[in-house]
Amino acid sequence: MVDPAAFRSEAVRKIRAEVPSRAIVAASGGVDSTVAAFLAHEALGDRVRSVFVDTGLLRAGEADAARELFGPTHVPLNVVDASARFLGALAGVTDPEEKRRRIGSTFIRLFEEEADRFGADRLVQGTIAPDWIESGGALRDTIKTHHNVGGIPADSRLTLVEPLRDLYKDEVRAVARALGIPGSERQPFPGPGLAVRVGGPVSAERVAVARVANRIVEEEVDKAVAEGHLARPWQYFAVLLPVRTVGVTGDNRVYGEAVSIRLVDSTDAMTAAAVPAPPTLLRRIAERVTRELHGKVTRVLYDVTDKPPATIEWE
Repeated sequence: MVDPAAFRSEAVRKIRAEVPSRAIVAASGGVDSTVAAFLAHEALGDRVRSVFVDTGLLRAGEADAARELFGPTHVPLNVVDASARFLGALAGVTDPEEKRRRIGSTFIRLFEEEADRFGADRLVQGTIAPDWIESGGALRDTIKTHHNVGGIPADSRLTLVEPLRDLYKDEVRAVARALGIPGSERQPFPGPGLAVRVGGPVSAERVAVARVANRIVEEEVDKAVAEGHLARPWQYFAVLLPVRTVGVTGDNRVYGEAVSIRLVDSTDAMTAAAVPAPPTLLRRIAERVTRELHGKVTRVLYDVTDKPPATIEWE
């Protein structure tokens, strides 16, 4: 396990050595990028700027949550709305690997523009060990391309700085707690956002459906945890599947989409166990999803697969 105090000192030293001029931080609002931003700000002061990108693929309230998370750290945060840009890049794409590559490329081009405005030539990322391990390479198979690793274009003019590269999620959280960063136990959210929770083609309409389903899962799980019916899972979310299924409302036939619910426990994101959710919780989720997405979602399923053989996210 990492020693947070020793890691902090060494990370600050390395960042100063790797950034002779200015840098921007790719801030997602998650614990990894927030820790990276905190360390970069400590190392570089006003020579660093954090950029949060609203990709149009975020959970409900994600931008506000990022502002709230960054507030106590005193790290400057710029919010850029690039929703149309990302959705345009994903138009017509169904292959999960191509989704991740396009998202990674779109991120980098946007960060290049933001770096030019700031006069920076370095990009600080919250890349952690599972990101590059799963992204593969010459000596290992590619499980899935992480947008912040394999999704980076070869011709990017930004030099990467990755202070958390050798840490696992539980170690990053330990560092976050030591730094006094709030929300260090907040559940992980994938960098590509809801694009990898929308199976098949990605559109503003399908993302909106996935966003509502994810919100319902989070609300109902949080409620079950608060009532003592469930220990808080590591991660809990909904996936919009690339299938349509017949349903019925009254005497009317409905042909809608299907949603799968996933609750898992893990410590380092390298392995995970599916959580045996209480049946009453699953029924509440199914009732709300089909009611609040009336006519759009007609079936709700529950994923009981561990990692391995499955990954935590579906794509």
